[in-house]
Amino acid sequence: MGRSNDDVARQLAEISSLLRLAGEDRFRVRAYERAAGAVAAVTEDVSGLSREQLGRLKGVGPSIAAKIAEYLSTGRIGMLDQLRASVPPGLLELTRIPGVGPKTARQLHDALGIDSLDALREALAAERLRDLPGLGARSEANLREAVAGGWASGESGRVPAAEAIAVAQEMCARLRRLPEVREVTWAGSLRRMSETVGDVDLLAASTEPGPVMAAFRDSYLVARVVAAGAKKTSVITVRGIQADLRVVDPAAWGAALVYFTGSKAHNVRVRERAVRQGLMLNEYGLFRRGSGTPVASRSEADVYAALDLDWIPPPMREDTGEVEAAAGHRLPRVVACDDLRGDLHGHSDWSGDGKATLEAMAAAAAARGYAYWAATDHAENLPINGLSRDQVLARRDEIARLQERHQMRILDGAELNIGAQGTLDYDPDFLLGFDFCVASVHSLMRRPAAQQTQRIIEAMHQPVVNVIGHPTGRLIGRRPGYDIDVDAILQAAADTGTALEVNASLRRLDLSGDLVRRAVDRGVTLAISSDAHSVGELATVGYGVATAQRGWATPDLVLNCRDLAGLLAFVSAKRAAGRW
Repeated sequence: MGRSNDDVARQLAEISSLLRLAGEDRFRVRAYERAAGAVAAVTEDVSGLSREQLGRLKGVGPSIAAKIAEYLSTGRIGMLDQLRASVPPGLLELTRIPGVGPKTARQLHDALGIDSLDALREALAAERLRDLPGLGARSEANLREAVAGGWASGESGRVPAAEAIAVAQEMCARLRRLPEVREVTWAGSLRRMSETVGDVDLLAASTEPGPVMAAFRDSYLVARVVAAGAKKTSVITVRGIQADLRVVDPAAWGAALVYFTGSKAHNVRVRERAVRQGLMLNEYGLFRRGSGTPVASRSEADVYAALDLDWIPPPMREDTGEVEAAAGHRLPRVVACDDLRGDLHGHSDWSGDGKATLEAMAAAAAARGYAYWAATDHAENLPINGLSRDQVLARRDEIARLQERHQMRILDGAELNIGAQGTLDYDPDFLLGFDFCVASVHSLMRRPAAQQTQRIIEAMHQPVVNVIGHPTGRLIGRRPGYDIDVDAILQAAADTGTALEVNASLRRLDLSGDLVRRAVDRGVTLAISSDAHSVGELATVGYGVATAQRGWATPDLVLNCRDLAGLLAFVSAKRAAGRW
């Protein structure tokens, strides 16, 4: 699937959010929300479809098809531009706060004039929210806790990677179309796959920086220019996120990537090494002191090699021992996307929250070259989205029919719910009918640490539980993770032969890079999964890989780097050794 689908879906989703903030009719809001999901679920690239074909997509229709065609031909949607200009920007800031949806943000703005995080703090301190319809003292207390706990996106000037990457992708796509631009990417903490970032650092290679800077400043994505210079331009985007663009000579591309990607501490280590070798490293290249001719500059690999360092993957550039390991040629070869043999956590429209058919999801997974893909739709104890026993059996028949058309193995799986005492959906005999099971916490997320920890450990002892999904339960920028004893969880995973998931959803990235490192140190098996609910989301597994790289995970510790026989052996071993 081409990336046009993701771009279009983002535009439609933003229209839906802004319409809701503008107080528009809920059916119109829902129409754009549904269309965004429909486009994300389409297997073919929508840029190759005519306006009439777009209008025939389920959930789209002629009016929205016209908006899509407008975006594909011009790169923008007039209606979206108007909405961005008409909706107070402070309302978008409010919706990044856990517990504040578009409807509540609009209510706070209209009733109390709240248009920023600071204004909300003042209103909370004065207890002005509790008298608003539908809120009350309890809601006020929850919001106070969210704000005080730093769970408001944008707190301390930082935003979740999920929001920053959406901005970076759109801006890079526009810059890439310029004839003057030879290369473009994002750098900084976003390239290192930090969970939150202060701003978006963009890097472009061009011999003509003037037109590139002008196009960046004049983009409809820019709300305000903060600073404009020959080497760097800083703007505030229409989404309220700062973006900085640097344009470098193509000959210095590698040196600039090294310089602007690593953390401050990592860069200090690398520059100190250069000094000890009589060299100087900056964004223009690696130079012999007193010489204007670079020793290396064109590629990152050249720069690291000239310093006698192994190439260090961007997510590892955090000064956690990587420079010393690279100098001693002891840097582990961390997992890469090409190492993955399959994806072990995915949903279809059998689940209430899945956006694509089982057939479409399986075909898209097969197109990625996977040897296997696990259909892990929700189980019966999740009332809204879960499958009953009869539905599981019906889906099993569909899997068998689809299997006849695919060499890739389609695993009949489930995402089980971990009950309060560690119990699971279905009965033991029925559970043994599945090929593969993920188990996750979906309820009672604020339990005390001892209870929450024991609950997860009890589930790990179940012989059918192969992976614990999104183990800490966090949603970055929306809610903190469960209160758990991480060391106890890691030990239980090692003892029971249960893998822990590195969930690639940008809102989760769970396990985090830090926890991956702790798991790696204990030899715990990991599973890098997309948790895809649509065809487009299958590609997000790369964010999980980058997070695993932050934790120094190697392919031998990642379950879905094994071939099908190795995966099935892992499942069989757990069932043979487990207890009910």
